[in-house]
Amino acid sequence: MKKNILLLLFSMYAVYGTAQVQINTELKSLINQSFTYYPKVKEVNNTISTAQQKLELTKLNNMPEVTGNASYAYIQPKITIPLGGTDFQFAPVNSVNASINAQYAIIDFGRLKANIEKSKDELQTATHSLSYVKAQLANQVATIYYNIVYLKKAIAIQDSVLKFLNDNKKIVDAKLQNGDALKVDVLNIQAAIDNEQNRKVDLQNNIQKQLNLLNYTTGISLANGTQFDFDLTATNNIDDLIAIAQATNMDFVIMKDKIKEALSDVNIAKLANKPMVGLQASAGYKNGYIPEVENPRFNYLAGIGITVPIYNGGKTKQQVKLAQNIVKQNELAQETLNNNYKKDIQQALTDIKSNMERIQNTQGQIDEAKYAERLAAARFLNGTGTNLELTNASTNVQRAELTRLQYQYQLCLAKVELARLLGYQYW
Repeated sequence: MKKNILLLLFSMYAVYGTAQVQINTELKSLINQSFTYYPKVKEVNNTISTAQQKLELTKLNNMPEVTGNASYAYIQPKITIPLGGTDFQFAPVNSVNASINAQYAIIDFGRLKANIEKSKDELQTATHSLSYVKAQLANQVATIYYNIVYLKKAIAIQDSVLKFLNDNKKIVDAKLQNGDALKVDVLNIQAAIDNEQNRKVDLQNNIQKQLNLLNYTTGISLANGTQFDFDLTATNNIDDLIAIAQATNMDFVIMKDKIKEALSDVNIAKLANKPMVGLQASAGYKNGYIPEVENPRFNYLAGIGITVPIYNGGKTKQQVKLAQNIVKQNELAQETLNNNYKKDIQQALTDIKSNMERIQNTQGQIDEAKYAERLAAARFLNGTGTNLELTNASTNVQRAELTRLQYQYQLCLAKVELARLLGYQYW
C-alpha cells in the first residue's frame, strides 16, 4: 500500500513538475491588491462565514431541547357528581399548568451525522468558490495588465514613426525653401503626420480605458509594466494537462463538490424512512389532582419514545430517486466540463505554438522593411527618390513592428489563458 502511494506521488510530481509560471512582482502585487479591494471577493468571503454558521447550527441539533410551558383555562360547567351527600369535584374550574419540558434524540440512525457532513460539504464549496473568484479576478487583472503593456509598446512604435515623419518634414520644408520640393510634398507628409497622430490618440484613449479597468479591479490607476514577461513552460501532452486542470482548476474542484453534496442529499433522503428514538422529561406544577383539584401540585414525568415512519405515499422513495438523478446530472456536467476544457487547452496550445512561429517569421520582414526605409531615405536625400516612397517605406516598418508586437501580445495572452485553464495560482 505504501509503495502504491509513493508511486502515485511520484507520478503527480512528474506531471506538475513539468509546468512553471513566472510573472513580475508588480503584477503579483496588483493581483493580490485586487483580492482585498474588489467587492465580489468580500461578498464570497461572507458566504464562507454563512456556511460556517450553518455548520455550527447543524451541530447544535445534537443538544437536548428544553422548553417552558405555562397555561391557564377557565372551565365551565364545573365537573361534579353527587357522592356521600355532597358534590364531589373531579376537575378544576381554574385550570393551571406550568412546566419545563425536555426532549433528546438518543438514536437517529445517522441523520445528524449525515446533515453535519452535508454542511461541511457546503462549507468546502464556499471556500472553493472564493478560490474560483480569485482565479477569475487574477486572470482579469493579468489581461488588463498586458493590454496596458501592449498599448505602451504600440505608442512607443507610433512615437518613432512620428519622429521619423517630423524629421522628414523638416527636410521637405528645407527643400521647399530651396525650390527642390513642391508644396504638395509638404502637404502629403503633414497629412501622414496627422494620420499617425490620430492613431496615437486612439492608442492613448485605449490605454486610459485599460487603466480605468485596472482601477476598477484593484483600486490602482497605474501600471509600470513594459514587457510581456508572463513565462509559462508546460508539457504539450494534452492528457497530462487535463489531469493538472482536473486537480487544480476551481471549475473542476467545485464540480466535484457539487457531486459530493448531491451524494450527501441521497444519504439524507434514504434516512427519512428510519425510526427515531428519543427521551422526554417534564417537571412542573398543575392542578386537577383529586381530591383537591383546585390546588396546584408538583408533578414530573420521564420516558422514552420511538417514532417509526410507516407510510407517506412514496415520498421518501421519490426523494431518493430525485437526489440520485441530481448526482447523475452533475456527473454528466463533469464530463461536459472535461470535454470543453480539453478543447480550450488544445486551442491555447495551438495559439502559443502558432504565435511563436509567427514572431520568428516577422523578424525577416522587419529587417527587410528597415533596409527599404534606409534606402528610400538615402534616395530621397540624394534627390532620386520621392517623399511618397519614403513615407510608404516608413509605414511598412511600422506595420511590420506592430505585427510582431501583436503576435507577442497574443502569445502572452495565450499563456495567461492556459494558466487559467490549468488552474495555476501564479500570484
